[in-house]
Amino acid sequence: MRLELDPAELTGRARTHVVDLESPPCTLHRAAVEPFLAMRAAAALDGIDLVPVSSFRDFAGQAAIWNAKFRGQRTLLDRDGEPLDPSRLGGAERVETILLWSALPGASRHHWGSEIDVIDAAAVPPGYRVELVPREFAAGAVFERLDRWLERHMSRFGFFRPYATDRGGVRPEPWHLSYAPVSVPALAAMSAALLRQALLHEPIEGLAEVISRLERIHERYVARVDAPAPEALRET
Repeated sequence: MRLELDPAELTGRARTHVVDLESPPCTLHRAAVEPFLAMRAAAALDGIDLVPVSSFRDFAGQAAIWNAKFRGQRTLLDRDGEPLDPSRLGGAERVETILLWSALPGASRHHWGSEIDVIDAAAVPPGYRVELVPREFAAGAVFERLDRWLERHMSRFGFFRPYATDRGGVRPEPWHLSYAPVSVPALAAMSAALLRQALLHEPIEGLAEVISRLERIHERYVARVDAPAPEALRET
């Protein structure tokens, strides 16, 4: 099975590497499908309903998120996950603020089909609105049990959390899982030059600010992630 991604696949401008699932509804790299379903089945045996709330996202989808945040049409969050007033931020500040929680179009790991944002649907109380913020995975919170289960079991299915700790770039995202046999080679192939090619002719808000600091963005918000456990790198 081919795990390498070509430039269009790496930057979300193609979907030749992914397949759509009906149950649960999500879109994944073809190599990640069976491992994810196996992990989901194992979680179910422990009473956890492992449900994807986000999976593959193409360039246009990521650009829509980015542009809405840059325009102030979607909530901007500070490093602590608290809402900010976008009118108080200049263009360069908006770029840096968005990058704390949302990837630059072309640079999102969700383009690769290896990434899944998950919750435990069985743990969600009636009427509860999932926010996907770190406090929901903390001790005593709604997804504490899911957090502990993933920590113990995800690596044997090939998954890890690339944003497990604060490494000075993207804020910790305990809900974000990555299928290592795909994402590790994909990250190695992703470069600032490749991003530049993907961005230059696209309608991206704040493009001048992005291009002027693209090398730094790549180093801090793309390359700076947690490494998988060795067990996760063994293709399942």
